[in-house]
Amino acid sequence: MNPPKLPLINRILSFACCTTLLLASSLAENATEPKPLRIGIIGLDTSHAIAFTTTLNKGPKKPEDAPKIAGARVVAAYPQGSRDIESSTKRVPEYTAKVKEMGVEIVDSIEALLSKVDAVLLESNDGRVHMEQLAPVLKAKKPVFIDKPIAASLADTIRIVNAVNKAGVPMFCASSLRFGANTQAVRGGSIGKILAAETFSPAHLEPTHADLYWYGVHGCESLYTVMGSGCKTVKRTETADGKIEVTGTWANGSKGVFREENGKDRKGYGGSATGVAGQAAVGAYDGYDVLLYAAIDMFRTGKVPVSLEETLELYAFMEAADESKRRGGKEVEIKDVLEKARAEVAAKP
Repeated sequence: MNPPKLPLINRILSFACCTTLLLASSLAENATEPKPLRIGIIGLDTSHAIAFTTTLNKGPKKPEDAPKIAGARVVAAYPQGSRDIESSTKRVPEYTAKVKEMGVEIVDSIEALLSKVDAVLLESNDGRVHMEQLAPVLKAKKPVFIDKPIAASLADTIRIVNAVNKAGVPMFCASSLRFGANTQAVRGGSIGKILAAETFSPAHLEPTHADLYWYGVHGCESLYTVMGSGCKTVKRTETADGKIEVTGTWANGSKGVFREENGKDRKGYGGSATGVAGQAAVGAYDGYDVLLYAAIDMFRTGKVPVSLEETLELYAFMEAADESKRRGGKEVEIKDVLEKARAEVAAKP
């Protein structure tokens, strides 16, 4: 008499069920693990490159932030940044050595870099070289973050925006000040519709760049983060203590003011905003990591955190400040400086 087959069938079914569950569990775990993201850096003439590499290759200052950059690592860098700004060029040997110590391969061309990476941090401190360095990145269809300033002039800003739009590649440019917690809270509506805002930051000048592009961009970016696009006129004057003051008037009548810090009542980075629901501090510096996290998110999702339109207007705002200075403090319309720059681009694309 043959033994009953039911127990054997049960054992087979039980084994198959367990195997399926283990496989499903393994797949679920793998599905939650982000894919490796190989990042390349162009330009080792700014401390930002060191800060970003340290966070990605050694880990963030706050362990709880680790999931935001999981799987992302700087694997290669092309050192050349500025060719002639001494404050930048002198940093390259030191910064090259530092990133090598963190396991980054140093390459001798942007093309060599692009063959090894999935995304790019364009860190060259000199905005004048950004267009030529960006071109091969766009051709390779690699998502890219451009550190401030996006360019040295409004015309070159327009050239970059045009090239990015044509390539259809995810790109944004921003200061880390844009992503400060108090600034983002106001941007998100914490005090309702904004009626006015004032920000301040250092504004060191570099003769090869529009005045505010080099460093004043930090405070101007905070201002634009809370005010948003829509500025119509700009007027540049001086504060009572002889520092830069720029006042913008938005289409809805709201006012936005940027002032150069003075080390006293305007020390470092900061400001305030007034909304229909109250007032709040803005413009705080929360480190570089908040900016890096926004870049990594764009690299993974393709979602751009700052529109090209807002970036272009921000740089037109700063160019209008220079034009106002040239006109002795007269009010200047942003559309006029944009038209002038676009005519320059049309004449020499």
